[in-house]
Amino acid sequence: MSTLGRTELEALIEEATVDAYNEDEQRTGLFTMLEEYLGLPFTTAVLGVEVTVRGVDLTPDGRIVALCSRGRVRQQIGILDLPLPTPAPEGAEWIEAYRHWAG
Repeated sequence: MSTLGRTELEALIEEATVDAYNEDEQRTGLFTMLEEYLGLPFTTAVLGVEVTVRGVDLTPDGRIVALCSRGRVRQQIGILDLPLPTPAPEGAEWIEAYRHWAG
């Protein structure tokens, strides 16, 4: 559940996409903000298993993914599908903004 209101989310989206001309550029702007402001690493649970989110990436097919690990196992999880821990990490408002943008 979002802790920010619609106006606050739209202000973040505007900040990230101010110079973007199309959807790909908007996504890249939002990715850049995630990369810069999301407090990493952080721990969360995915399907009941604790994982460490070590980074974010923009895939060639245009998805923003969280780079997760558990021991030696590494996996990319779509940032839209990533459950956030409580309390959420610093910069998690950018995940909320991306979710709002993605609709």
